[in-house]
Amino acid sequence: MKLRFAPSPTGMLHVGNARQAIANALFARRHKATFQLRIDDTDTGRSKEIYAEAIRTDLEWLGIRWDETFRQTERLERYALAIQALKRTGRLYPCFESEQELAMKRELRIKQRKPPLYDRAMLKMTPEQRAQAEANGKVPYWRFRLSDGSKSWTDAVMGACSVKLTAISDPVLVRADGTVLYTLASVVDDLETGITNIIRGEDHITNTGVQLDIAEALGAKPNRFAFAHLPLLLDEGGGKLSKRFDALSLKTLRQDGIEAKALVSYLARLGSSDDPEPLDFDTLAQTYDLSHISKSSARFDMRQLLALNRRVLATTPFSDVQGRLPPGTTEAFWLAIRGNIELFSEAAHWWTVTHDDIVPPVQDGEGEFLARASELLPQVPWSDTTWKDWTTALKAATGRSGKALFHPLRLALTGEEQGPELRDLLPMIGPTRARSRLLAGL
Repeated sequence: MKLRFAPSPTGMLHVGNARQAIANALFARRHKATFQLRIDDTDTGRSKEIYAEAIRTDLEWLGIRWDETFRQTERLERYALAIQALKRTGRLYPCFESEQELAMKRELRIKQRKPPLYDRAMLKMTPEQRAQAEANGKVPYWRFRLSDGSKSWTDAVMGACSVKLTAISDPVLVRADGTVLYTLASVVDDLETGITNIIRGEDHITNTGVQLDIAEALGAKPNRFAFAHLPLLLDEGGGKLSKRFDALSLKTLRQDGIEAKALVSYLARLGSSDDPEPLDFDTLAQTYDLSHISKSSARFDMRQLLALNRRVLATTPFSDVQGRLPPGTTEAFWLAIRGNIELFSEAAHWWTVTHDDIVPPVQDGEGEFLARASELLPQVPWSDTTWKDWTTALKAATGRSGKALFHPLRLALTGEEQGPELRDLLPMIGPTRARSRLLAGL
């Protein structure tokens, strides 16, 4: 068994294609299959090395490892051989229409209330007409003549699928400049590198029918591949998530403080009958089952991801994050804050609160209380009992309790309405900073 993830280096990975990468990697891990990373870079005009490197960085961050990798631009001679084979059998035929001519044909068919399909006019060209077109300076592009009938398969997610080939225009496989298109290159790679299972988005279902026809034209047996098409992701409101992919790139999520474990755990079970749980990659793989995925589109809910991220952070040991925290950060600091942050990036803020200067807000009507609180600050050394000792004394001196007692202190000491336990923060803030902040608004 062998699977592949085949991104194009024309942009950053986002949650949509990350979900497909995770699905392939988990399936491969569970079934002890070979996992291939293929960089589909035949679109040389849009492909960039910076994106290829970013893809690898993102996949490694997710915990995905591959057994083999290559770029499609390394295999151009293999595509050229396939092109020649298809030409010899008459399945690949030259076309000379310009974009303007094709547009006029489409408009005419629409006016005639016919499907805007390619009319295969170029199949009727005689050798003499082709020679004349080339003599006039026209360079052909090449279309694949689709079979009559349909291509059907049993999909691991969608169930019975069928694509009616007569309802599809013959696809262009080779541009006029000789560039091979993904539709052909992907089939050649899948056949020649031994891919057995293909997991990708449901937007490829029609393309799957076309590629099955191409594969058989190249000598593949029917049902050569096993397919699973994942439903597309929607946003919280049910709209197309693709409109937000720039904001949901893995690079952006990582910079914002989303943990890889949380994102993998969320995307692995999104749209399935299994509830998302903060699990490591191997544990997720042990129970990963394509039959649990719903045929319906799933909604990507940032609130759910943040909730899962909070759970991941709350149990992450100091040793796993020490290198990402501000210099000098202690384990006591991390243990104090980790249960109260949704994003890792919030840790830097709490380091500033406990170890640097902040300007707390002015609290109208609380001057006398805060001054008294300053006077009653305990003597050093401070420990995890200092907060209780101090607030007990302050309660006795002022008669305050509950929110009236604790809220003004939290706001003065941290500048925040909520946060980690002050029992843990107060010793790190220390008496000098604590006194300065209590008196700052007076």
